[in-house]
Amino acid sequence: MPTMSEAVRTMMRMDAEAAQDAGTQADAGFLWEFWYPAVRSAEIAGQKLVTTMLLEVPLVLGRTSEGKAFAMRDACPHRGIPLSYGRLDGKVLECCYHGWRFDACSGQCVEIPSLSSQDKLKVERIFAGYLPCEEQDGYVWVYMNSPGSRLPDTIPAAPALSVFSEKYKITHLSCELPSHVDQGIIGLMDPAHGPFVHQSWFWRKRASIHEKAKQFEPIPNGFRMSPHQPSSNSAPYRLLAKMTGETVTTTIDFVLPNLRTEIDRSGKLWFSSRATVTPVRRDLCRIDFVAAWNLPIPVAIFRPFAKKFLRQDQLTMIRQAEGLKYNPRLMLIDDADRQAKWYFALKANLLESRRTGTAMVHPMDGPVTLRWRS
Repeated sequence: MPTMSEAVRTMMRMDAEAAQDAGTQADAGFLWEFWYPAVRSAEIAGQKLVTTMLLEVPLVLGRTSEGKAFAMRDACPHRGIPLSYGRLDGKVLECCYHGWRFDACSGQCVEIPSLSSQDKLKVERIFAGYLPCEEQDGYVWVYMNSPGSRLPDTIPAAPALSVFSEKYKITHLSCELPSHVDQGIIGLMDPAHGPFVHQSWFWRKRASIHEKAKQFEPIPNGFRMSPHQPSSNSAPYRLLAKMTGETVTTTIDFVLPNLRTEIDRSGKLWFSSRATVTPVRRDLCRIDFVAAWNLPIPVAIFRPFAKKFLRQDQLTMIRQAEGLKYNPRLMLIDDADRQAKWYFALKANLLESRRTGTAMVHPMDGPVTLRWRS
């Protein structure tokens, strides 16, 4: 079993080489056998076919006449032409090249028009690349099993955003980052960039930097910043406390492969968000952000601020990509970068567990307090 430091060095080397690596998908540092958000649910309607790419796998998505979303690898198993050029009749997807027809919800071939009465080919044994999909929180999630592997007998439910009342507001944002998913994820959990990247009147200022101490604890496939009072130099948290007259409590989780969730509660008011960093290619990833809340703040007010916040992260990653293309030596420090180290170790230990069939070793032995200035 690799040590945490060995795992970190290995994963960082994989990330630095990712943009130039001409190897297989397995060499790209992707984590398979997980759910990933593919497209917004609103994008697929009627007989429209939508294309996207996850983990360097082209996908075609659509919706049956009964309203069920489906996903397939965007290639006909006959001659490889993208199925997205075909036609959906509400239940069956027909290839535009030779008219092969596939059940949309299973990928099973139901007809090959060119077969004669003498042919003995068993059509029902042919399958297009079907992938399980579910809809949650306004997204179509796709379960990405590694190419050539069989789907597991049981698949967990797609991640759902935590909400704490029947009525709430919700909004979605996304942006692309020109970097490997590892850089996107460790940027997402980085606690020290806020006063520099997100300087603004509504968030925090560089002059507000001070020392912080946060407790973390291990959770399955991830780690948690234990419930705590959020930073006093962040205006939104101060506003929430003024609204309720009660203490604000924040809990932040990171869970493999790519999920960061934050829950803020004060009295009866709450705010819940989830950000995912999904690999599109080894040199491109996408942040999908969804937030829900019952605070008396309209979506039209919250959304522009959140959009600016996300744009600041995107611009930083665009600038970082300029430097990473020259494959510089990189380093992580304690304690500000400890979460990044945990991420790389979690990822390496999960892959080792799958390779050997042994239990995954968590890089955290128990609760730990980290200190940094931000």
